[in-house]
Amino acid sequence: TALVFGGLSAYVLITRKDMSFLGGFITAGFFVLLGATLASMFFQISGLQLAISAGFVLFSSVCILFHTSAIIHGGERNYIMATISLYVSIYNLFISLLQIFGIMSRDD
Repeated sequence: TALVFGGLSAYVLITRKDMSFLGGFITAGFFVLLGATLASMFFQISGLQLAISAGFVLFSSVCILFHTSAIIHGGERNYIMATISLYVSIYNLFISLLQIFGIMSRDD
């Protein structure tokens, strides 16, 4: 998790690219992941939990890029909200990676 966060933040800091174009991807990704999570509650599909975890890894990575870019380029003025949003993205990334590695280590 630390390597992913450090790498994504370093990419934004070094390249100085404006990642505000990722806002639409974040919105669409949220609704897709919400639908997949609801579907996993009703249907017992074996690979769906792994796909949801992988989707959350991608979603959290894009959120880290987006929020770090907003902090750098002045799009985020409230630093408390910026810190909380980065924390939530790091937390989701950690939990998703933990689930992926947990699924891979199971013997059944």
